[in-house]
Amino acid sequence: MAQASNTYRSIWRISGPIIIGLVAQNLMVVIDTAFLGRLGEITLGAAAIGGIFYLCLVMLATGFGIGSQIIIGRRNGEKKFRLVGPVFDHTLYFMVGLAIILFLVLTFFAPSFLQWFLQSEAVLEESLIFLRYRRFGFLFGFLVIAFNAFYIGTTRTNILIASTVLMASLNVFLDYSLIFGNFGMPEMGIAGAAMATNIAEVFTFIFLVFWTCNNSSVSTFALFRLSKPNWLHYKPLFKIAVPVMFQYFFSFSAWFVFFMVIEHIGETALAASNITRSFYMLLMIPVWGLSSATNSLVSNLIGQGKSDEVIPLIKKVLLIGVGISFVVVQANLFFPEKIAAFFTDEPHLIEATVPLLRVISIALIAFSFGMIVFSGLSGTGKTFIALLIEIAAITFYLVTAFFLAIVMNAGAPAVWFVEVIYFSLLGIFAVLYLRTGKWKVVKILK
Repeated sequence: MAQASNTYRSIWRISGPIIIGLVAQNLMVVIDTAFLGRLGEITLGAAAIGGIFYLCLVMLATGFGIGSQIIIGRRNGEKKFRLVGPVFDHTLYFMVGLAIILFLVLTFFAPSFLQWFLQSEAVLEESLIFLRYRRFGFLFGFLVIAFNAFYIGTTRTNILIASTVLMASLNVFLDYSLIFGNFGMPEMGIAGAAMATNIAEVFTFIFLVFWTCNNSSVSTFALFRLSKPNWLHYKPLFKIAVPVMFQYFFSFSAWFVFFMVIEHIGETALAASNITRSFYMLLMIPVWGLSSATNSLVSNLIGQGKSDEVIPLIKKVLLIGVGISFVVVQANLFFPEKIAAFFTDEPHLIEATVPLLRVISIALIAFSFGMIVFSGLSGTGKTFIALLIEIAAITFYLVTAFFLAIVMNAGAPAVWFVEVIYFSLLGIFAVLYLRTGKWKVVKILK
Protein backbone atom coordinates (compact mmCIF):
# COMPACT_ATOMS: atom_id res chain seq x y z
CA MET A 1 0.00 0.00 0.00
CA ALA A 2 1.36 3.44 -0.98
CA GLN A 3 2.83 5.46 1.91
CA ALA A 4 4.03 9.05 1.91
CA SER A 5 7.66 9.97 2.48
CA ASN A 6 9.76 13.10 2.69
CA THR A 7 11.35 12.77 -0.75
CA TYR A 8 11.10 14.58 -4.08
CA ARG A 9 10.01 11.28 -5.63
CA SER A 10 7.06 10.98 -3.23
CA ILE A 11 6.11 14.61 -3.84
CA TRP A 12 6.04 14.11 -7.60
CA ARG A 13 4.37 10.69 -7.39
CA ILE A 14 1.39 12.21 -5.61
CA SER A 15 1.30 15.73 -7.08
CA GLY A 16 2.11 14.77 -10.69
CA PRO A 17 -1.23 13.09 -11.49
CA ILE A 18 -3.10 15.87 -9.64
CA ILE A 19 -1.33 18.50 -11.74
CA ILE A 20 -2.03 16.66 -14.99
CA GLY A 21 -5.67 16.29 -13.99
CA LEU A 22 -5.89 19.97 -13.10
CA VAL A 23 -4.38 20.92 -16.45
CA ALA A 24 -7.25 19.13 -18.17
CA GLN A 25 -9.81 20.65 -15.80
CA ASN A 26 -8.55 24.22 -16.12
CA LEU A 27 -8.07 24.02 -19.86
CA MET A 28 -11.79 23.39 -19.80
CA VAL A 29 -12.26 26.74 -18.00
CA VAL A 30 -9.94 28.53 -20.42
CA ILE A 31 -11.71 27.18 -23.51
CA ASP A 32 -15.08 27.87 -21.93
CA THR A 33 -14.06 31.51 -21.43
CA ALA A 34 -12.71 31.71 -24.99
CA PHE A 35 -16.03 30.43 -26.37
CA LEU A 36 -18.08 32.85 -24.27
CA GLY A 37 -15.73 35.68 -25.23
CA ARG A 38 -17.06 35.36 -28.79
CA LEU A 39 -20.53 36.25 -27.48
CA GLY A 40 -19.44 39.67 -26.18
CA GLU A 41 -18.23 41.34 -23.01
CA ILE A 42 -21.67 41.20 -21.31
CA THR A 43 -21.75 37.41 -21.51
CA LEU A 44 -18.09 37.21 -20.52
CA GLY A 45 -18.69 39.39 -17.47
CA ALA A 46 -21.82 37.46 -16.51
CA ALA A 47 -19.89 34.18 -16.70
CA ALA A 48 -17.41 35.63 -14.21
CA ILE A 49 -20.11 36.71 -11.75
CA GLY A 50 -22.26 33.60 -12.11
CA GLY A 51 -19.28 31.26 -12.14
CA ILE A 52 -17.63 32.70 -9.05
CA PHE A 53 -20.94 32.90 -7.15
CA TYR A 54 -21.47 29.20 -7.91
CA LEU A 55 -17.89 28.40 -6.90
CA CYS A 56 -18.41 30.13 -3.54
CA LEU A 57 -21.09 27.57 -2.74
CA VAL A 58 -19.07 24.69 -4.20
CA MET A 59 -16.21 25.64 -1.88
CA LEU A 60 -18.28 24.42 1.06
CA ALA A 61 -18.17 20.94 -0.48
CA THR A 62 -14.52 21.34 -1.49
CA GLY A 63 -13.62 22.31 2.08
CA PHE A 64 -15.44 19.30 3.48
CA GLY A 65 -13.63 17.15 0.92
CA ILE A 66 -10.27 18.53 2.07
CA GLY A 67 -11.19 17.78 5.69
CA SER A 68 -12.15 14.24 4.69
CA GLN A 69 -8.89 13.96 2.75
CA ILE A 70 -6.88 14.96 5.84
CA ILE A 71 -8.51 12.24 7.97
CA ILE A 72 -8.23 9.64 5.21
CA GLY A 73 -4.56 10.57 4.84
CA ARG A 74 -4.02 10.16 8.58
CA ARG A 75 -5.68 6.73 8.59
CA ASN A 76 -3.67 5.72 5.54
CA GLY A 77 -0.44 6.80 7.25
CA GLU A 78 -1.41 4.82 10.36
CA LYS A 79 -2.15 1.81 8.10
CA LYS A 80 -5.67 1.62 9.50
CA PHE A 81 -7.03 1.07 6.02
CA ARG A 82 -10.45 -0.29 6.95
CA LEU A 83 -11.20 2.89 8.90
CA VAL A 84 -11.04 4.82 5.62
CA GLY A 85 -14.33 3.38 4.33
CA PRO A 86 -16.60 4.85 7.05
CA VAL A 87 -14.98 8.28 6.53
CA PHE A 88 -15.60 8.06 2.78
CA ASP A 89 -19.16 6.77 3.12
CA HIS A 90 -20.12 9.49 5.60
CA THR A 91 -18.54 12.05 3.27
CA LEU A 92 -20.88 10.82 0.53
CA TYR A 93 -23.91 11.20 2.82
CA PHE A 94 -22.90 14.73 3.72
CA MET A 95 -22.31 15.72 0.10
CA VAL A 96 -25.80 14.61 -0.92
CA GLY A 97 -27.41 16.62 1.88
CA LEU A 98 -25.29 19.69 1.16
CA ALA A 99 -26.14 19.53 -2.56
CA ILE A 100 -29.87 19.57 -1.80
CA ILE A 101 -29.54 22.53 0.59
CA LEU A 102 -27.43 24.59 -1.82
CA PHE A 103 -29.78 23.84 -4.71
CA LEU A 104 -32.59 25.40 -2.67
CA VAL A 105 -30.41 28.35 -1.62
CA LEU A 106 -29.46 29.08 -5.23
CA THR A 107 -33.06 28.73 -6.40
CA PHE A 108 -34.69 31.04 -3.86
CA PHE A 109 -32.00 33.53 -2.83
CA ALA A 110 -29.59 34.06 -5.73
CA PRO A 111 -31.77 36.46 -7.81
CA SER A 112 -32.41 38.96 -5.01
CA PHE A 113 -28.84 38.62 -3.71
CA LEU A 114 -27.19 39.40 -7.06
CA GLN A 115 -29.67 42.18 -7.79
CA TRP A 116 -28.54 43.88 -4.61
CA PHE A 117 -24.91 44.02 -5.77
CA LEU A 118 -24.89 44.35 -9.56
CA GLN A 119 -25.27 47.66 -11.37
CA SER A 120 -25.58 46.29 -14.92
CA GLU A 121 -29.02 44.82 -15.68
CA ALA A 122 -27.60 43.02 -18.70
CA VAL A 123 -24.90 41.29 -16.63
CA LEU A 124 -27.47 40.40 -13.95
CA GLU A 125 -29.82 38.78 -16.46
CA GLU A 126 -27.09 36.66 -18.06
CA SER A 127 -25.67 35.66 -14.66
CA LEU A 128 -29.07 34.38 -13.52
CA ILE A 129 -29.50 32.37 -16.72
CA PHE A 130 -26.16 30.68 -16.05
CA LEU A 131 -27.05 29.87 -12.43
CA ARG A 132 -30.54 28.63 -13.34
CA TYR A 133 -28.92 25.79 -15.29
CA ARG A 134 -25.73 25.33 -13.29
CA ARG A 135 -27.56 24.59 -10.00
CA PHE A 136 -28.33 21.09 -11.29
CA GLY A 137 -24.61 20.31 -11.12
CA PHE A 138 -24.32 20.40 -7.33
CA LEU A 139 -25.08 16.73 -6.65
CA PHE A 140 -22.73 14.96 -9.05
CA GLY A 141 -20.06 17.63 -8.74
CA PHE A 142 -19.98 17.13 -4.96
CA LEU A 143 -19.83 13.35 -5.27
CA VAL A 144 -16.83 13.70 -7.60
CA ILE A 145 -15.16 15.86 -4.91
CA ALA A 146 -15.68 13.02 -2.39
CA PHE A 147 -13.97 10.51 -4.69
CA ASN A 148 -11.07 12.93 -5.29
CA ALA A 149 -10.62 13.25 -1.51
CA PHE A 150 -10.42 9.47 -1.19
CA TYR A 151 -7.84 8.99 -3.93
CA ILE A 152 -5.64 11.91 -2.85
CA GLY A 153 -5.85 10.94 0.83
CA THR A 154 -4.74 7.39 0.05
CA THR A 155 -2.00 8.75 -2.28
CA ARG A 156 -3.46 6.81 -5.24
CA THR A 157 -3.76 9.80 -7.53
CA ASN A 158 -3.17 8.27 -10.97
CA ILE A 159 -6.90 7.73 -11.51
CA LEU A 160 -7.45 11.49 -11.29
CA ILE A 161 -5.73 11.91 -14.65
CA ALA A 162 -8.29 9.74 -16.40
CA SER A 163 -11.31 11.20 -14.59
CA THR A 164 -10.42 14.83 -15.20
CA VAL A 165 -9.39 14.25 -18.82
CA LEU A 166 -12.79 12.60 -19.33
CA MET A 167 -14.57 15.53 -17.70
CA ALA A 168 -12.62 18.16 -19.63
CA SER A 169 -13.02 16.43 -23.00
CA LEU A 170 -16.77 16.03 -22.59
CA ASN A 171 -17.13 19.57 -21.34
CA VAL A 172 -15.24 21.15 -24.24
CA PHE A 173 -17.18 19.13 -26.83
CA LEU A 174 -20.51 19.97 -25.22
CA ASP A 175 -19.50 23.63 -24.80
CA TYR A 176 -18.83 23.92 -28.52
CA SER A 177 -22.08 22.13 -29.28
CA LEU A 178 -24.43 23.83 -26.82
CA ILE A 179 -23.06 27.39 -26.71
CA PHE A 180 -23.08 27.84 -30.50
CA GLY A 181 -25.64 25.21 -31.54
CA ASN A 182 -23.28 22.90 -33.41
CA PHE A 183 -23.77 19.20 -34.32
CA GLY A 184 -27.53 19.61 -34.39
CA MET A 185 -27.76 20.71 -30.75
CA PRO A 186 -29.69 23.81 -29.57
CA GLU A 187 -27.89 27.16 -29.46
CA MET A 188 -28.07 28.00 -25.74
CA GLY A 189 -25.36 30.64 -25.23
CA ILE A 190 -24.26 31.00 -21.61
CA ALA A 191 -26.83 28.38 -20.52
CA GLY A 192 -25.06 25.88 -22.78
CA ALA A 193 -21.82 26.39 -20.87
CA ALA A 194 -23.60 25.52 -17.63
CA MET A 195 -25.32 22.45 -19.08
CA ALA A 196 -22.08 21.19 -20.62
CA THR A 197 -20.34 21.12 -17.22
CA ASN A 198 -23.33 19.46 -15.54
CA ILE A 199 -23.39 16.61 -18.06
CA ALA A 200 -19.61 16.16 -17.89
CA GLU A 201 -19.80 15.82 -14.08
CA VAL A 202 -22.47 13.11 -14.33
CA PHE A 203 -20.31 10.97 -16.63
CA THR A 204 -17.21 11.57 -14.48
CA PHE A 205 -19.07 10.34 -11.39
CA ILE A 206 -20.23 7.20 -13.23
CA PHE A 207 -16.65 6.55 -14.35
CA LEU A 208 -15.26 6.91 -10.80
CA VAL A 209 -17.89 4.56 -9.35
CA PHE A 210 -17.18 1.97 -12.03
CA TRP A 211 -13.42 2.24 -11.55
CA THR A 212 -13.59 2.04 -7.76
CA CYS A 213 -15.91 -0.98 -7.78
CA ASN A 214 -13.62 -2.86 -10.16
CA ASN A 215 -10.34 -2.68 -8.23
CA SER A 216 -9.17 -3.58 -4.74
CA SER A 217 -10.27 -0.31 -3.13
CA VAL A 218 -13.68 -1.58 -2.02
CA SER A 219 -12.30 -4.50 -0.03
CA THR A 220 -9.03 -2.90 1.15
CA PHE A 221 -10.65 0.25 2.51
CA ALA A 222 -14.11 -1.17 3.32
CA LEU A 223 -15.88 1.23 0.97
CA PHE A 224 -19.60 1.43 0.16
CA ARG A 225 -20.76 -0.34 3.31
CA LEU A 226 -23.36 2.46 3.43
CA SER A 227 -24.35 1.78 7.01
CA LYS A 228 -26.66 4.10 8.91
CA PRO A 229 -25.06 7.55 9.49
CA ASN A 230 -23.24 7.55 12.83
CA TRP A 231 -22.36 10.64 14.86
CA LEU A 232 -19.15 8.95 16.05
CA HIS A 233 -17.90 9.07 12.46
CA TYR A 234 -19.08 12.64 11.89
CA LYS A 235 -17.53 14.03 15.09
CA PRO A 236 -13.88 13.92 13.87
CA LEU A 237 -14.99 14.80 10.34
CA PHE A 238 -16.77 17.94 11.50
CA LYS A 239 -13.93 18.88 13.82
CA ILE A 240 -11.45 18.90 10.95
CA ALA A 241 -13.66 19.66 7.94
CA VAL A 242 -15.99 22.43 9.12
CA PRO A 243 -13.19 25.02 9.61
CA VAL A 244 -11.85 24.11 6.15
CA MET A 245 -15.34 24.50 4.67
CA PHE A 246 -15.62 28.03 6.00
CA GLN A 247 -12.02 28.79 5.09
CA TYR A 248 -12.62 27.86 1.45
CA PHE A 249 -16.02 29.56 1.42
CA PHE A 250 -14.61 32.82 2.80
CA SER A 251 -11.70 32.65 0.37
CA PHE A 252 -13.87 32.39 -2.74
CA SER A 253 -16.51 34.72 -1.31
CA ALA A 254 -13.75 37.30 -1.12
CA TRP A 255 -13.05 36.72 -4.79
CA PHE A 256 -16.77 37.13 -5.51
CA VAL A 257 -16.82 40.45 -3.64
CA PHE A 258 -13.62 41.37 -5.47
CA PHE A 259 -15.41 40.91 -8.80
CA MET A 260 -18.37 42.91 -7.50
CA VAL A 261 -15.92 45.73 -6.83
CA ILE A 262 -14.48 45.33 -10.34
CA GLU A 263 -18.01 45.45 -11.80
CA HIS A 264 -18.39 48.94 -10.35
CA ILE A 265 -15.36 50.03 -12.39
CA GLY A 266 -17.18 49.04 -15.60
CA GLU A 267 -18.31 46.21 -17.89
CA THR A 268 -15.03 46.26 -19.83
CA ALA A 269 -12.98 45.95 -16.62
CA LEU A 270 -15.20 43.04 -15.53
CA ALA A 271 -14.84 41.21 -18.86
CA ALA A 272 -11.04 41.78 -18.86
CA SER A 273 -10.90 40.48 -15.29
CA ASN A 274 -12.73 37.29 -16.28
CA ILE A 275 -10.17 36.68 -19.02
CA THR A 276 -7.42 37.32 -16.48
CA ARG A 277 -9.06 34.99 -13.96
CA SER A 278 -9.25 32.15 -16.48
CA PHE A 279 -5.59 32.42 -17.44
CA TYR A 280 -4.55 33.04 -13.83
CA MET A 281 -6.23 29.78 -12.79
CA LEU A 282 -4.43 27.96 -15.58
CA LEU A 283 -1.06 29.25 -14.35
CA MET A 284 -1.99 28.25 -10.80
CA ILE A 285 -2.32 24.57 -11.73
CA PRO A 286 1.16 23.31 -10.72
CA VAL A 287 0.91 25.00 -7.32
CA TRP A 288 -2.66 23.75 -6.74
CA GLY A 289 -1.45 20.23 -7.41
CA LEU A 290 1.58 20.63 -5.17
CA SER A 291 -0.57 22.19 -2.43
CA SER A 292 -3.06 19.33 -2.50
CA ALA A 293 -0.18 16.85 -2.36
CA THR A 294 1.39 18.78 0.53
CA ASN A 295 -1.85 18.53 2.48
CA SER A 296 -2.02 14.76 2.01
CA LEU A 297 1.72 14.17 2.52
CA VAL A 298 1.79 16.13 5.79
CA SER A 299 -1.21 14.23 7.14
CA ASN A 300 0.29 10.89 6.09
CA LEU A 301 3.68 11.71 7.66
CA ILE A 302 2.07 12.68 10.97
CA GLY A 303 0.05 9.45 10.86
CA GLN A 304 3.34 7.56 10.51
CA GLY A 305 4.77 9.40 13.54
CA LYS A 306 7.21 11.44 11.41
CA SER A 307 6.29 14.98 12.48
CA ASP A 308 9.93 16.08 12.34
CA GLU A 309 9.90 15.56 8.56
CA VAL A 310 6.96 17.92 7.95
CA ILE A 311 8.90 21.21 7.74
CA PRO A 312 11.65 19.79 5.48
CA LEU A 313 8.89 18.41 3.23
CA ILE A 314 7.17 21.81 2.97
CA LYS A 315 10.51 23.44 2.09
CA LYS A 316 11.05 20.94 -0.74
CA VAL A 317 7.57 21.56 -2.13
CA LEU A 318 8.14 25.32 -1.88
CA LEU A 319 11.34 25.06 -3.91
CA ILE A 320 9.52 23.16 -6.64
CA GLY A 321 6.43 25.41 -6.62
CA VAL A 322 8.20 28.77 -6.75
CA GLY A 323 10.59 27.49 -9.42
CA ILE A 324 7.77 26.27 -11.66
CA SER A 325 5.79 29.49 -11.20
CA PHE A 326 8.79 31.59 -12.16
CA VAL A 327 9.06 29.63 -15.40
CA VAL A 328 5.37 29.65 -16.40
CA VAL A 329 4.93 33.42 -15.98
CA GLN A 330 7.48 34.19 -18.68
CA ALA A 331 4.95 33.78 -21.50
CA ASN A 332 2.58 35.99 -19.57
CA LEU A 333 5.22 38.73 -19.32
CA PHE A 334 6.42 38.64 -22.91
CA PHE A 335 3.29 37.75 -24.92
CA PRO A 336 0.28 39.23 -23.05
CA GLU A 337 -1.37 40.54 -26.23
CA LYS A 338 -1.39 37.11 -27.84
CA ILE A 339 -2.81 35.56 -24.69
CA ALA A 340 -5.61 38.13 -24.47
CA ALA A 341 -6.39 37.71 -28.18
CA PHE A 342 -7.01 33.99 -27.61
CA PHE A 343 -10.02 34.90 -25.45
CA THR A 344 -11.46 37.80 -27.42
CA ASP A 345 -11.16 39.56 -30.76
CA GLU A 346 -12.28 42.96 -29.44
CA PRO A 347 -9.27 45.38 -29.46
CA HIS A 348 -10.43 47.48 -26.49
CA LEU A 349 -10.86 44.34 -24.38
CA ILE A 350 -7.40 43.07 -25.32
CA GLU A 351 -5.94 46.44 -24.35
CA ALA A 352 -7.72 46.33 -20.97
CA THR A 353 -6.55 42.76 -20.27
CA VAL A 354 -2.81 43.17 -20.95
CA PRO A 355 -1.91 45.15 -17.77
CA LEU A 356 -3.91 42.69 -15.64
CA LEU A 357 -1.92 39.78 -17.05
CA ARG A 358 1.30 41.50 -16.02
CA VAL A 359 0.02 41.98 -12.47
CA ILE A 360 -0.90 38.31 -12.02
CA SER A 361 2.64 37.36 -13.01
CA ILE A 362 3.77 38.88 -9.72
CA ALA A 363 0.77 37.51 -7.85
CA LEU A 364 1.57 33.96 -8.96
CA ILE A 365 4.91 33.97 -7.11
CA ALA A 366 3.16 35.13 -3.93
CA PHE A 367 0.50 32.48 -4.50
CA SER A 368 3.15 29.76 -4.73
CA PHE A 369 4.62 30.75 -1.38
CA GLY A 370 1.35 31.37 0.44
CA MET A 371 -0.69 28.43 -0.80
CA ILE A 372 1.93 25.72 -0.27
CA VAL A 373 2.80 26.77 3.28
CA PHE A 374 -0.87 27.27 4.13
CA SER A 375 -1.77 23.81 2.79
CA GLY A 376 1.01 22.34 4.90
CA LEU A 377 -0.53 23.96 7.98
CA SER A 378 -3.99 22.59 7.10
CA GLY A 379 -2.50 19.12 6.62
CA THR A 380 -1.37 19.08 10.26
CA GLY A 381 -5.02 19.11 11.27
CA LYS A 382 -4.89 22.64 12.73
CA THR A 383 -7.76 23.69 10.51
CA PHE A 384 -9.28 26.18 12.97
CA ILE A 385 -5.98 28.10 13.11
CA ALA A 386 -5.93 28.02 9.30
CA LEU A 387 -9.45 29.48 9.28
CA LEU A 388 -8.40 32.35 11.57
CA ILE A 389 -5.42 33.11 9.33
CA GLU A 390 -7.69 33.06 6.27
CA ILE A 391 -10.15 35.47 7.88
CA ALA A 392 -7.37 37.90 8.82
CA ALA A 393 -5.83 37.86 5.34
CA ILE A 394 -9.21 38.14 3.58
CA THR A 395 -10.30 41.06 5.73
CA PHE A 396 -7.22 43.02 4.72
CA TYR A 397 -7.73 41.91 1.09
CA LEU A 398 -11.33 43.15 0.84
CA VAL A 399 -10.81 46.40 2.73
CA THR A 400 -7.84 47.26 0.51
CA ALA A 401 -9.65 46.36 -2.73
CA PHE A 402 -12.72 48.39 -1.73
CA PHE A 403 -10.61 51.38 -0.72
CA LEU A 404 -8.67 51.37 -3.99
CA ALA A 405 -11.62 50.87 -6.33
CA ILE A 406 -14.47 52.75 -4.63
CA VAL A 407 -12.73 55.42 -2.56
CA MET A 408 -9.63 56.11 -4.64
CA ASN A 409 -11.24 55.29 -8.04
CA ALA A 410 -8.16 53.25 -8.95
CA GLY A 411 -8.10 51.18 -12.12
CA ALA A 412 -8.41 47.40 -12.36
CA PRO A 413 -4.60 46.76 -12.41
CA ALA A 414 -4.15 48.48 -9.02
CA VAL A 415 -7.07 46.52 -7.54
CA TRP A 416 -5.71 43.22 -8.89
CA PHE A 417 -2.37 43.91 -7.16
CA VAL A 418 -4.14 43.19 -3.86
CA GLU A 419 -3.75 39.49 -4.79
CA VAL A 420 -0.01 39.83 -4.15
CA ILE A 421 -0.62 41.19 -0.66
CA TYR A 422 -3.23 38.58 0.20
CA PHE A 423 -1.17 35.50 -0.62
CA SER A 424 1.94 36.99 0.98
CA LEU A 425 0.04 37.52 4.24
CA LEU A 426 -1.41 34.01 4.06
CA GLY A 427 2.07 32.51 3.77
CA ILE A 428 3.69 34.71 6.41
CA PHE A 429 1.00 33.96 9.03
CA ALA A 430 1.22 30.21 8.28
CA VAL A 431 5.02 30.23 8.60
CA LEU A 432 4.84 32.06 11.91
CA TYR A 433 2.44 29.46 13.32
CA LEU A 434 4.36 26.46 11.99
CA ARG A 435 7.51 27.82 13.65
CA THR A 436 5.83 27.60 17.07
CA GLY A 437 5.65 23.79 16.80
CA LYS A 438 2.19 23.73 18.43
CA TRP A 439 0.79 21.81 15.46
CA LYS A 440 2.77 18.72 16.53
CA VAL A 441 0.36 17.98 19.35
CA VAL A 442 -2.74 17.85 17.13
CA LYS A 443 -4.88 14.72 17.47
CA ILE A 444 -7.77 13.55 15.33
CA LEU A 445 -10.45 11.93 17.47
CA LYS A 446 -10.71 8.18 17.18
